[in-house]
Amino acid sequence: MGLKVLGQQAPTADTDTTLYTVPADTATVTSTLTVANRGTNASLFRVAVRPAGAALASQHYIYYGVSVPAGDAFAATLGITIAATDVVTVRASTNDLSFSLFGEEVDL
Repeated sequence: MGLKVLGQQAPTADTDTTLYTVPADTATVTSTLTVANRGTNASLFRVAVRPAGAALASQHYIYYGVSVPAGDAFAATLGITIAATDVVTVRASTNDLSFSLFGEEVDL
């Protein structure tokens, strides 16, 4: 299938938001996560992976309190494989962040 956009969100400040949910009968290899700050002030973000859509808990975070300077971006090459029904959740401290997740879905 190849790499594709898995999810894109510009969440409301201080709101946990689903970026991507792995479809049933599928595994997904995440390739790259980008977080762009469209604002004029630094902003913080969080990213969590919730197995099987579990309620958000401390152990799910892969990034927490990461700062993105104004007009800049954060990018990470992940290579994380996530299972069917796992959920990637994002949160931003302002309304100015845009999240994009890229990867490949593989049918099981």
